[in-house]
Amino acid sequence: MTETTETAEPQGPTGHACIQSYLKTLDTSPGVYRMLDAQSRVLYVGKARNLKARVSNYARPAGHSPRIDRMIRETASMMFLTTRTETEALLLEQNLIKQLKPKFNVLLRDDKSFPNILVTGDHTFAQIKKHRGAKREKGSYYGPFASAGAVNRTLNQLQKVFLLRNCSDSVFDSRTRPCLLHQIKRCSAPCVGKVSEADYAESVRDAERFLSGRSTKIQGQLAAQMQEASDNMEFERAAALRDRIRALTQVQSSQGINPRGVTEADIIALHMEGGQACVQVFFIRANQNWGNRDFYPRAGMDVSEAEVLEAFIGQFYDTKEPPRLLLLSHGIEDADLMCEALSGKLGRKVAIEVPQRGEKAELVQGAMRNARESLGRKMAETATQAKLLRGLGEAFGLDGAPERIEVYDNSHIQGAHAVGAMIVAGPDGFLKNQYRKFNIRGDDLTPGDDFGMMKEVLTRRFKRLLKEDPDRDKGLWPDLLLIDGGAGQVSAVHEIMVEHGVEDVAMVGVAKGIDRDAGKEEFHRVGERPFALRHNDPVLYFVQRLRDEAHRFAIGTHRAKRSKAVSANPLDEVPGVGAARKRALLAHFGSAKAVSRANLSDLKAVDGVSEALAERIYGFFHEKG
Repeated sequence: MTETTETAEPQGPTGHACIQSYLKTLDTSPGVYRMLDAQSRVLYVGKARNLKARVSNYARPAGHSPRIDRMIRETASMMFLTTRTETEALLLEQNLIKQLKPKFNVLLRDDKSFPNILVTGDHTFAQIKKHRGAKREKGSYYGPFASAGAVNRTLNQLQKVFLLRNCSDSVFDSRTRPCLLHQIKRCSAPCVGKVSEADYAESVRDAERFLSGRSTKIQGQLAAQMQEASDNMEFERAAALRDRIRALTQVQSSQGINPRGVTEADIIALHMEGGQACVQVFFIRANQNWGNRDFYPRAGMDVSEAEVLEAFIGQFYDTKEPPRLLLLSHGIEDADLMCEALSGKLGRKVAIEVPQRGEKAELVQGAMRNARESLGRKMAETATQAKLLRGLGEAFGLDGAPERIEVYDNSHIQGAHAVGAMIVAGPDGFLKNQYRKFNIRGDDLTPGDDFGMMKEVLTRRFKRLLKEDPDRDKGLWPDLLLIDGGAGQVSAVHEIMVEHGVEDVAMVGVAKGIDRDAGKEEFHRVGERPFALRHNDPVLYFVQRLRDEAHRFAIGTHRAKRSKAVSANPLDEVPGVGAARKRALLAHFGSAKAVSRANLSDLKAVDGVSEALAERIYGFFHEKG
């Protein structure tokens, strides 16, 4: 347990004098300190082996970097949390940084989870699939992979090699004949008995051997089987085995780097330039490269490589399982402490190395080259984005370049499966982790009422903003709203803004204009005449990209909702009907619709359906009808 010591805000002094006033209340315990400004906003979170010694450094009037000097000047109060060990302080520090996002800390801005491949362990015929999130499902997990694309490519090839099913258990249980994947030789069709339980289990073991890095033996076995089939003049079987060997080779070649001497590691390389940083992470598992991802932590001109990497590692592994080895491009100050913290998290030893020669050094150098190139592209994109944002501010008469733009759109088919969508853009481009979707709930809306749907979406959005960021100091409020529509939509949204007292956020409606032709867009603002931009104006193209991205996100959300509704099986909602009984009902009647129309005597005639269950099924559909 950590002992909490929250110090009262001193009256009057700020900066060095404020920090000095806390020294007499501190001891030499390890812990975490927070610096707050005059509005009690957290400026900085730091850890210390000795709180008194660390805080006394800030009390000195000289010897600080410009960033730390600015932070000290803004400090009006401090808070302290003492811990039993320095490791606890490190873990608590990184947790608070992610939670509070202080202004002067190095901050990891993109922290999505990474997908894994899951071979399920709760079914006779295991399913192989992509998995993201908490590992609650029973089975074997392999990963992480850098992206969904990397997982999908690997799964696609593994299906060709091992012919494992990827359908859900409910689909598997309801099949009465092989699906298309069996026809194109991607699945052995265990659902309808085309493969024995023992042979399928052997294929599962082979897939797990491959994902564990033991693929050489599998290729040898397949080659021997292909030769045997050829010798026996079973040419079709030999061709199928040849295709499986090719697919296995393709998986390995697509991974690029496959280190011989590194079984499991994350390669983390940093490149800094002009106050910006790029961290490149390569995931090596089972001697295979499972992809790479670049990150752009918020740093600054006077932040060292060691500080950026230490902050990145602490925040990155706060919600992720670390590997046994981290290979870094630069050393960090508290490597032993970080190893101890990560080892405690993993439950086994984690090592951190900064290799200087050999294969490990080559891997780090490759990651550094990627980081350097990625940062160069990012800086070029950022400069272009900043210019476009300035042009947008001028075109729409804003006070300056908008930092946060929210774009809204709706999608439905004649009012069915209606959804609203919000995308967010700013100096760093599209902020996809801040996109939001809204299931339209208004029962009193006329189907297809776009005005009503937009009103509902904006009402919910502003209510949430007023609740989560009433003081507008968390960066959640937009500087500009872009609405897909003309004068009517703008008027409807303006009513909602006035109703919630939000009258200082600029809002513009983007209408297709004459003949709904891209390039002839008209822009609508409250109380002003519509206007247009030059046909070849870069700002016009920028607005079109924003609108198209909102439309793409809305359409995708709508399709997902519609697909879920279409694929839903009403039998899943009947209490007491499990997989076996559902399969029996579908085999007997042919479809869920036929089950819903069946009379009581027909339901009782189905194998495994008791009289009580038949009455429950009949009652369920009778009441629904």
